Amino acid sequence: METKNIMIVGVGGQGSLLASKLLGRLLLAKDYDTKVSEVHGMSQRGGSVVTYVRFGDKVYSPIIDKGEADCIVSFELLEAARWTEYLKPGGVIVTNTQQINPMPVITGAAEYPANLVKTMTDAGIQVDAIDALKLAEEAGSSKAVNIVLMGHLSRHFDFTEAEWMDALEKSVPAKFLELNKKAFVLGRNA
Repeated sequence: METKNIMIVGVGGQGSLLASKLLGRLLLAKDYDTKVSEVHGMSQRGGSVVTYVRFGDKVYSPIIDKGEADCIVSFELLEAARWTEYLKPGGVIVTNTQQINPMPVITGAAEYPANLVKTMTDAGIQVDAIDALKLAEEAGSSKAVNIVLMGHLSRHFDFTEAEWMDALEKSVPAKFLELNKKAFVLGRNA
């Protein structure tokens, strides 16, 4: 099988590292050669965070170059737009519709771009957008956006829900497991 490339992008503190850990566990359990690379950026200060997940028969590097991503999972709308040049033709962006103002918007030096989903789809990009924050809150915690998005991402793979749940059980502390299972199912069914 040819190597598949997934980018997980967001803002520091949104749980992208847990999402990549979950995905990595699932892929390793399916016996794929899997590489996960975390690029933190300004994660501690609410800055952009990127994680690369690559899998296939043999993967030599964890890094994804421009035009190589089969899928970009974005926890925030502007981050989805920021990384579009990494998407390969025919790839898909799975994104949360939540908007988190970056520092230039907070200080008044810039405005948050309007109609980003429309802008991306008008550019020929396949965008699968959901309100993951609303679903996470429905599951019981706004912090479960990452798992809602992993649930929604699961629709783009042939792995069973049981396989995803097994990886989730191995990635999340027991006291948060039921909340995260609910978040996953809400995202998968969205």
